[in-house]
This record gives sequence, structure tokens and C-alpha cells, in this order.
Amino acid sequence: MVIDCHGHYTTAPKALEDWRNAQVANLNTPELGPRVSDLNISDDELRESIETNQLRLMRERGSDLTIFSPRASFMAHHIGDRETSATWAAICNELCYRVSQLFPDHFIGAAMLPQSPGVDPRTCIPELERCVKEYGMVGINLNPDPSGGHWTSPPLSDRHWYPIYEKMVEYDIPAMIHVSTSCNPCFHTTGAHYLNADTTAFMQCLTSDLFKDFPTLKFLIPHGGGAVPYHWGRFRGLAQEMKKPLLQDHLLNNIFFDTCVYHQPGIDLLTKVIPTKNVLFASEMIGAVRGIDPETGHYYDDTKRYIQAAALSDEDRFQIFEGNARSVFARLDAALKQKGL
Repeated sequence: MVIDCHGHYTTAPKALEDWRNAQVANLNTPELGPRVSDLNISDDELRESIETNQLRLMRERGSDLTIFSPRASFMAHHIGDRETSATWAAICNELCYRVSQLFPDHFIGAAMLPQSPGVDPRTCIPELERCVKEYGMVGINLNPDPSGGHWTSPPLSDRHWYPIYEKMVEYDIPAMIHVSTSCNPCFHTTGAHYLNADTTAFMQCLTSDLFKDFPTLKFLIPHGGGAVPYHWGRFRGLAQEMKKPLLQDHLLNNIFFDTCVYHQPGIDLLTKVIPTKNVLFASEMIGAVRGIDPETGHYYDDTKRYIQAAALSDEDRFQIFEGNARSVFARLDAALKQKGL
């Protein structure tokens, strides 16, 4: 199988965005709505939004299953308060669940958490539990910066986050470390903020002993790990100066990277520097980079081509396309086994 571990519902019917705009417009006057019941999206609308977009491209490019979560830039945890985020997360997660029910062979859900700046992460646990127990979701997206580019939260190694980690370990689910929209003009959302966050999350883990407290905790750092593979020597050297263990022992039993890297040299570097067991196939289509590369004539985010062209053995490709996703996402593996896959 070709399992894409990084998909977002970027093509949701426009009614979702309209509802969100109304919610934001009435943050100070919630009595004016909108109510959750005001959002009406039919199954036919969901089918059309998927069949003409993600599913069409999956078939064209030869991928089988996508781990599907709400649109990352729409999470916008910095908007409103805890109740705002709780309502918005519940709506978005339910839509992803409905997609997974309409297309059970091609999509399985991962949950957005109802995070809010300065709010105890414990408040996210009811939605996390609902998504795992009722929706069968296999992972979560964890935003290390709910403030939207101002980084007001403690680092991921801080005990502030431990209630989430305890639930992750209990349910054996990984977290994709994924920020949302930047409201700081210094940081372009997808070109800077996302990649900064990937690198920052890795460094927060490197400087800590988080995985001594949670030896089975799993983080997936997207977008190829930001700057991490390119500067692997820097991180090895810093860990050495801090008297930390070798990175393969200190971090690589718990941290994994995806292949949302949009040119061949980048994938070649990723797969050369990072052990194969730590690389999971992903495309993030239809996402931040949707155009065609004039140098190749192919879409930038058609990442399967890069894995096929990389200097990898057949066993390595199997691990990247399927094996590693089943290992990191234990609940995905269990769901596939139930289907005889």
C-alpha cells in the first residue's frame, strides 16, 4: 500500500468557511450565532469535494490511503477563546470523520485539538477521546504555538503538555507537530512559520529528556523536518556539547519525519541523512504548494515520484510507503488488519 500520512481537508465545501467567518465576526456577540446546527453540508457535497480533488489525485498518482485531518491553516487556535476552538474543532473533526465513512478504503481520520493560548491542554482531552473512541481516528495534530506565531506556550518538553502525552500513550496514537496560521507578519504561514515550527519542535526535544518520561511517545515532524535533515551535523554537534546521547538513541525511537519535500534533491538528502525507519510517505496534497514545477513538468507535491527515483532499495521503499506508517500509527495498522490488509 501507499499510505499518505499527511492529508488535510483543504477542499471542504465553502459552507464551512462561511460558518467560520460568521463565528469570527461574532466573537464578541456569540448570541448572534452561528449555531452548530446552522451548518448544513450534505454527503453529496462531501463526496464531490473529495472525488474531484484528493481522491482524483490519489488515483492519478497511485496512493491508496490518506490520514486525513482538518485544514491546518484553518485551525487558527489564536482566534477567540477555548469555547471558540472547542466548537470549531468539533465541527472540523466531524467532517473528516464523515469523509472517512464515505470513503473508508481511502481515508482515515486524525484529530484537530481545541487548543487556545494560555489554556490548560487538559481541556483538549474530551475531544481527543471522542475522536479516538467514537470516530476511530488514529492520530492527532498538536500545535506547539496556539498563539499563531508569537510562541507564548512553553516548549513541548514542559510538563504543561504532559496531560496530552499521557493520553497519547494510553491510546497509542502519535501526534503530528503542526502549527496553524501565522498572525505575525514576520513569518509567512507556509513558507516560514511551518518550517520554523518543525525545526523548533525538534530542538525542544533535543534539549530535553522528554522521552525518558514517555519512552513510547511518538511525534511526526512534517515537511521533511524543516531544517533538521539539512543541518543534521549541527544537531549532532549540539547534542554532543550538551552531553546528550547519540541522536539515534536520544530521539529517533520517538521522532519521525514525513516526505512533504517538494523537489528531488530534498528527498535525496532526507533519505540519505535520516534512517529509513524514521521516514513516512506524505504529500500534503492539496496543500501549500499546488503548482507544476517547470523544471520537471510534474506537480511539486507529487512526492511519490521522488521516492521512486531516490537511491533506495525495494525494502526501503516499502517501509517509507507503508511499513513505517503502520508502525507509527498503531491504530491504523489495527484498522487495516481488521480489513485483512
